[in-house]
Amino acid sequence: MVATGGGLEAGRGIAARIVAAAQEAWRDQDPTETRAERRERIERAMRAALTLDLKRLQLGLPLLATSGSAAPFVGLFGTVWGIMNSFSSIAKSQDTSLAVVAPGIAEALFATAIGLVVAIPAVIAYNKLSGDVGKVQSAFVAAIGTLGNRLARDRSHHARSAAE
Repeated sequence: MVATGGGLEAGRGIAARIVAAAQEAWRDQDPTETRAERRERIERAMRAALTLDLKRLQLGLPLLATSGSAAPFVGLFGTVWGIMNSFSSIAKSQDTSLAVVAPGIAEALFATAIGLVVAIPAVIAYNKLSGDVGKVQSAFVAAIGTLGNRLARDRSHHARSAAE
């Protein structure tokens, strides 16, 4: 975010886009609007910019949530499949030795492990990222209120104060 004579250059990041939205809304002042109306208009513009950025931040979260909740069931399905194969092998060979049962049990354990290897990191990542997005949102919502209040002040009052 680089300040220039006329305002912000095409800044990067959420803050730069919110401030740019605030500046644009501030420049479009209507002399007939009240301070409360001006503040609401400026804050609405900033909240709209924040919402767009939050949507971008949340793009991958549904995939993580789906992976975290579905992967254990996919692993469970593989477990059932492996155990069924073991029972089928027992029935075909009429023998319950380890050599007959082991391949199906190994498949079952592998399927369970794969489900957990996918699910556990997905749940951890989802919780971490969704918490971080929530913190970002809270911080910016508070800042939007403060900045909106400051920008809603009457321009002519600031011009008189600066001249004195």
